[in-house]
Parts: sequence; C-alpha cells; structure tokens
Amino acid sequence: MTVWAEQGEDGAMSEVTPVTVATPRRSGRVFHRVRIQAQGRAHDRKKFKETCETLVVNAHGGLLLLKHEVANGEMLVLTNLLTQEEQECRVVYLGDIGDKGQRVGIEFLTPAPHFWGVDFSSGTTSNNVN
Repeated sequence: MTVWAEQGEDGAMSEVTPVTVATPRRSGRVFHRVRIQAQGRAHDRKKFKETCETLVVNAHGGLLLLKHEVANGEMLVLTNLLTQEEQECRVVYLGDIGDKGQRVGIEFLTPAPHFWGVDFSSGTTSNNVN
C-alpha cells in the first residue's frame, strides 16, 4: 500500500512523497505440498498443462514450482489432483528460474480457503503442514 505524505522544509505541507506501508496478509501462509495440475499459456503464448507441486499456500493463493515459463498477470486454471476441484488464478509473482523450474506466486480470483485441504479459519497456521 502506498500512502502519500506532504511536508515542506518549514514543516508546511508542500511536496508529495510516496511512503510505502506494509499491509498485513489476508490469511496465514503454510508450507504445504499439494500435487496440482496447472494449465494456461506459457511465455511463448503456447497452451500448456503440467503437473506440479505447491511450496507454500494460503486461503488466497500460493507459491508453485512450474517447469513452463509464464508471464506476470497470466491467468491459470489449477486442479487439485486429490479432490479434482478447479480454481482460476492470476500469476502475481515470478521468481528466478532454477533447475527444478520457476517459483510462481498465484492469487485466486475468488478466495478458496478449502482448495488446498488446509483449515485457515482457525486463525493459527502451522509452519509445517504436509
């Protein structure tokens, strides 16, 4: 979140300076591996479908390890292979590309607290749910 503050040399409000303020997360994050199928369009705009795993999840999205390179803002459809539930999501973070793939942060278009099979409603989340 960016907050705009104005303050001149004499203490009077005159110049606009952006100030960044951290916003709290909407839900707790947990380390949790879930096998999912991700489908969408790769960086080269070709359709792909791949089975991958999550690294970290929360009620509003998660962090995946993908072999295909995707663009920030790209839309994906994830399928939980255990439950066959599908969720549409948006790519919101791209990590460095490594030997095992790229860390990709995704955000659900609508909150889906039960998609990962973790109970986020208790307010307490474990750092080691697997």
